[in-house]
Amino acid sequence: MLDPLSAASPPRSNLRGILWMLIFTVTMGIMWILIRYISADIHPFEIAFFRNLFALIAVIPWFIKHGVAPLKTQRLGLLGVRGLLNTISQLAFFTALSIRPTAEVTALAFTGPIFATLLAMFFFREAVGIRRWAAILIGFLGTLVVLRPGFEVISTGHFLVIFSAVIWGACLVIIKSIGRTESSVTITTYMSLFMAPLSLVPALFVWQWPSGEQLLWLVGIGVLGGVGQLAITESLRSADTHVVMPVDFTKLIWVAIIGYLAFGEVPGIYVWLGGSMIFSATAFIAYREHVLDEETKATPQLS
Repeated sequence: MLDPLSAASPPRSNLRGILWMLIFTVTMGIMWILIRYISADIHPFEIAFFRNLFALIAVIPWFIKHGVAPLKTQRLGLLGVRGLLNTISQLAFFTALSIRPTAEVTALAFTGPIFATLLAMFFFREAVGIRRWAAILIGFLGTLVVLRPGFEVISTGHFLVIFSAVIWGACLVIIKSIGRTESSVTITTYMSLFMAPLSLVPALFVWQWPSGEQLLWLVGIGVLGGVGQLAITESLRSADTHVVMPVDFTKLIWVAIIGYLAFGEVPGIYVWLGGSMIFSATAFIAYREHVLDEETKATPQLS
């Protein structure tokens, strides 16, 4: 298997990318359910801190093998910005998980890549054609299907998920940039190194010492988060986004199954319908970006 410490682009392998994405969806689904479970006793801000702290466990094997090599980077500033934005997004998302059904939060979280497209358009003047605009519109219609304003009360949890998705969209734009030069281990390591102290500040205002059992759950959340971060980074480095994106929808399936077994949560038809619309929109956007990239590569460049 490819060493995730390598910053060089790995040989393109759709199968490898799909397998890494599958690992990502499973670990994230389990982690989110655990967060919802333990948030009954531990504040989401404190959970976020321990998730970031214990995520470093996932990269310890590469430190043992390579020493301080994972800390070598020329993109420290951008990694720091990503860490700050990711912390804000994470705090909002974890809070939403503690107060809304997990499958509903997962469905709305699929809007992240849609916001990433909009942010790239406004900040980097990236051209967006009629097809991607149509996909963006379908994605937002899917969001309305999940929220059903006028029929259901739009709660604080809903606003927090959408706010989190907007900030996560900005993180995706940054990850796409730093992933070209930095290894997955470096990205994951600096994420935790920046996010652990940043998330500690709000956690101190709601701090309570976890019991031994709670600490074990928190360790599990952190390790799952670290493994998931490694997996998504390796997936995007191993295969094209449009290839691995469809696998991301299985996250909603895992969450629905585990949420039902753990909490008796049964996602309504509107969650599935809206989630499918949002996800289809993000998958199409990824496909169109791939097509445009291929067309750009095929166009002769004038010297």
